[in-house]
Amino acid sequence: MNSENPDPFPITEQENLSTSNLSSLPAREIIRLMNEEDALVAAAIGLVLPEVAKAVEEIVRRLNDGGRLFYLGTGTSGRLGILDAAECPPTFGVSPDLVQAIIAGGYEACYRAVEASEDDAQAGEKDLQARGFAKGDVLVGIAASGRTPYTVGAVRYARALGAFTIAITCAPHSPVTEVAEVSIVPVVGPEVVAGSTRLKAGSAQKMVLNMLSTATMVKLGYVTGNRMTNVHTRNAKLRARAVRIIMAEVGIDESGAIETLKKANGSLPAALLMAKSGCSLEDAERALAAAGGVVSRAQEMLK
Repeated sequence: MNSENPDPFPITEQENLSTSNLSSLPAREIIRLMNEEDALVAAAIGLVLPEVAKAVEEIVRRLNDGGRLFYLGTGTSGRLGILDAAECPPTFGVSPDLVQAIIAGGYEACYRAVEASEDDAQAGEKDLQARGFAKGDVLVGIAASGRTPYTVGAVRYARALGAFTIAITCAPHSPVTEVAEVSIVPVVGPEVVAGSTRLKAGSAQKMVLNMLSTATMVKLGYVTGNRMTNVHTRNAKLRARAVRIIMAEVGIDESGAIETLKKANGSLPAALLMAKSGCSLEDAERALAAAGGVVSRAQEMLK
């Protein structure tokens, strides 16, 4: 199959024989079938872990060299990209510019279907250009069916530019896999409701995005052990989490951790450096700025 003559009936659009009588079933049976189908998602992702790891390694390399990570998609796929990108700054303390998301149709498409925007093969390229997308960046094209013109066109443009391109799709040998450098294709099969790819395909895409962003941020140094040592303390829950992290990382009691966080003006990375190195807030802030916000790297600079 090729992009000029794609299969008109991809697996994401096929009918699921296990749920063919769905409309006549009681609620309990519907959700049992959904649960059984959802159980297939993790297994499908398990088969594509080598591709996920390859993608992470190159994302880390590009970001270390000053590049940025972009997610791009339409409909559910685009919204999942927005969700993952939006979670990176509060979770890992990185700039909102580092991980960005683009959805066909713009802001309105975040909360309302804008289906016609999916069919414009040049619109994705234009949206990337509007963000200043460059050859040092990474583009993850997300498309359950693998054939959305908006996404395929954007991935083709990004690769021609010299950027690193990744496709996340649930349809093998689809057009987007032919233009991307690395294709991550968890084949989850037909949906419970035929063609409703917000279900298993959406779950698979979300899980892969979780892996890409989390593993990337871990490798970039924004996690210590399994602790979010760069988390922003913008509400009571996150301040309490920061206190627990200081207690665990430094080995001090709760009152000492609270006082340290207060002296650091609520900055967890600065508090950790101050507690571990005995430095001033000013020295901690200078080291963090020089280390790109990575606590372990900043600590080495203070030795």
